[in-house]
Amino acid sequence: MATRRDCLKISLAAAIAAAFPHGRLLAADDGPLLTRAIPSTGEPLPLVGLGSSATFSQVARGEDSDALRDVLQALVEGGGTVFDTAPSYGASEEVAGELARALGITDRLFWATKLNVAGRGDDAKADPAQAREQIETSFARLGKARLDLVQVHNLADIPTHLAVLRELKAAGRVRYVGVTSTSKPAYPRLLEVMRNEEIDFIGVDYAVDNRDVEDTILPLAQARRIGVLVYLPFGRTRLWSRIGERPLPEWAAEFDARSWAQFMLKYVAAHPAVTCVTPATSKARHMVDNLGAARGRLPDAAQRQRMAEFIDALPAAG
Repeated sequence: MATRRDCLKISLAAAIAAAFPHGRLLAADDGPLLTRAIPSTGEPLPLVGLGSSATFSQVARGEDSDALRDVLQALVEGGGTVFDTAPSYGASEEVAGELARALGITDRLFWATKLNVAGRGDDAKADPAQAREQIETSFARLGKARLDLVQVHNLADIPTHLAVLRELKAAGRVRYVGVTSTSKPAYPRLLEVMRNEEIDFIGVDYAVDNRDVEDTILPLAQARRIGVLVYLPFGRTRLWSRIGERPLPEWAAEFDARSWAQFMLKYVAAHPAVTCVTPATSKARHMVDNLGAARGRLPDAAQRQRMAEFIDALPAAG
């Protein structure tokens, strides 16, 4: 008798076959994904995961969640585990939790969500009771008694939010804690938090054409043994607009990149400070393609420089 997992594999294979009618997957091979250790514990994580902002969030607001079900299947059956979400990503957190339970994969995912009841702004203050309420909602939505990672979203009221997260970590309900920022004006504040707080992770924006974090943030993460989740590795749609219809350069094969998505993801994944890259998608075929960036060779320093120079020479997005 076929097991649930067998059924999932069969349905995923059908979804992939429909997405790639000529049988050509955009992964380098079918081998295991490359992993990177979480610095504070040594626990390995696959180098590519799944984010849930952008298109994932847009689809989650609709009534048809089949596409997102297929994406989560593709992530897990392809060897990925990391799923990054947030209460502010519309229905993403709730829908992902429901789909994972229906698919029977809740315990196969590394759940990363966020906490922010203060909003944006340096002077925004959080109510500890509201912070606890928000995270209890996340526990319920994701169907987990213990979450893998919760980060303070947008560096909001670090003292209050981190205090709540540390309580939960001490109680064994949260495994890792951290902070996020995708705002360059907030980078000095992020560096301050990294230097002065005991955190396991940061989440930052990083792409082949958005390399500012290479100067100070990523080196400090290495020095302080802080894990790094990468957001916006495609610059939302900016990089796709710059690339347009250009063919992938032949030399991308030197580091086993078989698509533009893999080219962009391999650039950021190759930095030794990066723990996991979490591009968002609402299409299973894109998830399969993205996972291919965590297979085969990664570019070395000289190849990464060539990649950056190639992208920098393209016209800026309009």
